[in-house]
Amino acid sequence: MAADFSNIVKAYDVRGVVPDEWDESLAELFGAAFVEVTAATAIVVGHDMRPSSPGLSAAFARGAAARGTDVTLIGLCSTDQLYYASGKLDLPGAMFTASHNPARYNGIKLCRAGAAPVGRDTGLATIRELVEKWSDEGLPPVPEGTTPGTVTEQDTLLGYAEHLKSLVDVGGIRPLKVVVDAGNGMGGHTVPTVFDGLPLELVPMYFELDGTFPNHEANPLDPKNIVDLQVRVRAEGADLGLAFDGDADRCFVVDERGEGVSPSAITALVAARELARNGGTGTVIHNLITSWSVPEVVRENGGTPVRTRVGHSFIKEEMARTGAIFGGEHSAHYYFKDFWNADTGMLAALHVLAALGGQEGPLSALVASYDRYAGSGEINSTVADQAARIAAVKAAYGSADGVTLDELDGLTATSADWWFNLRPSNTEPLLRLNVEAREPGTLARVRDEVLALVRA
Repeated sequence: MAADFSNIVKAYDVRGVVPDEWDESLAELFGAAFVEVTAATAIVVGHDMRPSSPGLSAAFARGAAARGTDVTLIGLCSTDQLYYASGKLDLPGAMFTASHNPARYNGIKLCRAGAAPVGRDTGLATIRELVEKWSDEGLPPVPEGTTPGTVTEQDTLLGYAEHLKSLVDVGGIRPLKVVVDAGNGMGGHTVPTVFDGLPLELVPMYFELDGTFPNHEANPLDPKNIVDLQVRVRAEGADLGLAFDGDADRCFVVDERGEGVSPSAITALVAARELARNGGTGTVIHNLITSWSVPEVVRENGGTPVRTRVGHSFIKEEMARTGAIFGGEHSAHYYFKDFWNADTGMLAALHVLAALGGQEGPLSALVASYDRYAGSGEINSTVADQAARIAAVKAAYGSADGVTLDELDGLTATSADWWFNLRPSNTEPLLRLNVEAREPGTLARVRDEVLALVRA
């Protein structure tokens, strides 16, 4: 039976349990396939703190070098640090991480030179086909006369930190006390260097690099994983708290009261600042689950909002197509033109620090103007037949007065006072509901009506 790796090669990356679903021998094949598809003469490779990451990334490098490709190893890094290296060195890159997944998982995020994403439609499907073929038949012989590539090491952490700080004016900020929960992930590696020299009193939590995640999952999108941070911010009397996910490309913000700040409010705040940096003009990308406040703030600050589907490949495609200066998602991914259109939570965090430190009020007051409506957050429902439940909701709202429907990504219904989006998960038998309304009472009514139809 032919090999089939569709279970580990996802839409945007490679991800699976080690060693049950993939191992170093497969990583070597992925390295060979990556350079075959990209025709790269040189690549850059980095990895996170998971126990399996050094071995997997070294095997990938071996596979690439054996085909004649030079490999620059940057060692321990965050995913956005790998994107920095890909952009700065103008090389295709591979980052070994499973982001916020449990310890037994690992994966690869791949990009072309300049941090351009490699997804299913931009090379990943072909890479998978080659790996499946070669795992059955063995690697084809290296063309005659091919010299194995060199493998060298380079430290990019300082360059990454300096590049980020060149994109935000942090010179005039007042002293701030900030609690950072790195979740035993790569934030513990990057934060000390990036924050060095800033007028910050840093209170570190879980900075020890430990891919077994002994304290909590490194997934701040789940409210239970920021409880420790919320408690510590209040106990320390800190100005704010920051939480990074496992590979430190996403950043979540907690205000001085220990309350979470919605990623939509952060998107709006950063959008306003990036528009100001660009003379009050520019395009800003937001996915269709971000708050109404995001396009409102963009327009108020002279910009043009563009709405996209959920998912980093769609955001990055639109960033490139429109020449957008910034993009934000409800999941706390933030994308910057000046960072090769790639996502970096660290740069968003620096914007928050600069905005807060540039005025005297607390963070809760600062973000209030960007957080204008009542939101439900994402509510998941397990359903056997996703299409049938979406059809039922569409039928219920399709003929309602003053309601418009669109199907850019799942089903979105919009009225004057509320909107909701209902979309299927790509990987699980789930429907994901997001609702926003002008008033909390309206939010509760619409949420309950839609959930009754979904769960009927």
